Amino acid sequence: MTPPTKEQLEARLHYPLGAELPPPGRALVLAPGVKWLRMSLPFALDHINLWLLRDTLDGRDGWSVVDCCIARDESRAQWEAVFENELEGLPILRVIVTHMHPDHVGLAYWLCERWSCLLWISATDYYAARVGSVSSTGFGGAGAAAFFAAHGLSDPQSLEKIRARSSYYPNMVPQVPGRFCRLQDGQTLRIGGRGWRCISGYGHAPEHMALHCGELDVLISGDMVLPRISTNVSVYDVEPESDPLRLFLESLEKYLPLPAQTLVLPSHGKPFTGLHERIGQLKQHHADRLAEVLQACQERACSGADILPLMFKRELDLHQTTFAMGETVAHLHRLWFAGQLRRERDAQGVWRFRSCSL
Repeated sequence: MTPPTKEQLEARLHYPLGAELPPPGRALVLAPGVKWLRMSLPFALDHINLWLLRDTLDGRDGWSVVDCCIARDESRAQWEAVFENELEGLPILRVIVTHMHPDHVGLAYWLCERWSCLLWISATDYYAARVGSVSSTGFGGAGAAAFFAAHGLSDPQSLEKIRARSSYYPNMVPQVPGRFCRLQDGQTLRIGGRGWRCISGYGHAPEHMALHCGELDVLISGDMVLPRISTNVSVYDVEPESDPLRLFLESLEKYLPLPAQTLVLPSHGKPFTGLHERIGQLKQHHADRLAEVLQACQERACSGADILPLMFKRELDLHQTTFAMGETVAHLHRLWFAGQLRRERDAQGVWRFRSCSL
């Protein structure tokens, strides 16, 4: 049976706003007290969705912001337009960040300073962001280059470019607020008189926090559930023996008890309904990739670089290649931890994975 295409899978979801998108510097209202912002990114994934939630905190009326965009002049200008057009003369009261990746936390320091408010984030992602803003953690530098080389990436120019990216994270997250409020799984935030429950997720980020409002049937899913693309799940050089795909798939189970009609607000793509359908699609996607990887390793011992063109059949730039390599290793590791593959280093020091039956 021919598997469904990406377009056919997407057709099973419903987009309540159709093709409508927020104009630059403006917002669309999705539910009472919930506004959708969209800001540009200088990557192949060219946008991020951000959210304004009408709020009251310590007797003050205003807004909570969810996620921030990367630190660059264009993003600050977009925010200034939002301040003028969408805040209704009210202040930002707190900055909530789903996780530590640059497009989510990059401008947190600027926003918190601009509005004299606190950052709300999980403790794990807060400290990961603090470390990342002053060093290289899994996004570039000598450690990342050595890790990719150990998994078969051999192109000297690519490896040299990765070594040179030691300031990749700090360039987009130059500073993180010195104080924060900790978000924890199961915690309920009172935002605008409504309860928003924190749902932790793992595998994509150290301790991602989604937010669900039962009263509104709204889920701010961050990067854990996206409508068109599968979330990147990678092994990084700072945690080279990890099994993030298991963590990610287990985390998806936390969303299944939510109502089928839940409006999902993803960080990339458009708001949609069809949460249960999409979770099933993501689980099937990874099951299919794991089956492909296992078959390849039954035929011969494979490195991550050997598997890369099997999992990613389109041409990739270097930025995409680093994420794709991390995801390829994550699938190899899932099979290795499950006891279906074994690994060994070859004479060149490259990790190769083969079926336990070979």
